[in-house]
Amino acid sequence: MPLSTADWFRQALARKPTKMRVSPESALSDVSHPSSPDSPPSLGSSSEVEEDLAAAQELVSYLEGGAASLRCFLQLRDATPGGAIVSELCHALSSSHCRVLLITPGFLRDPWCRYQMLQALSEAPGAEGRTIPLMSGLSRAAYPAELRYMYFVDGRGPEGGFRQVKEAVMRYLQTLG
Repeated sequence: MPLSTADWFRQALARKPTKMRVSPESALSDVSHPSSPDSPPSLGSSSEVEEDLAAAQELVSYLEGGAASLRCFLQLRDATPGGAIVSELCHALSSSHCRVLLITPGFLRDPWCRYQMLQALSEAPGAEGRTIPLMSGLSRAAYPAELRYMYFVDGRGPEGGFRQVKEAVMRYLQTLG
């Protein structure tokens, strides 16, 4: 069944969970858009989208909470209304210190997620510690090949891996002086 334009945008926006800023001007990555302008997003079920969005919002709350005063970018909350989606992504990535890739089963099925992951990797090639993959609900075998040279945080650990992500961000920010 074809999606209306409103439904397409609602789904596209609903899958933008992981793009975040970490400090006054830093962002982490995000998810969900079509592979071409004419095709609807390849999204999972509504419940999967809602689960991914809830997990991203929970991660943002965790990172922004506490004394560290990290600032996260969450597209649904922080993108400029009327802004071009790709331009918003590129701006958030270029003004970021760190990016967190919240990798879920829905992330792996969505071509827009792969695009955003590759965009995040191209913004900081070889910059160790700037991109932090967080695997949630997946086995190691599902880890994207593009990230195989990076260690990931296992979301099955304590606190869903959130503490490890925050510690990695803080370590990176300390290297900035």
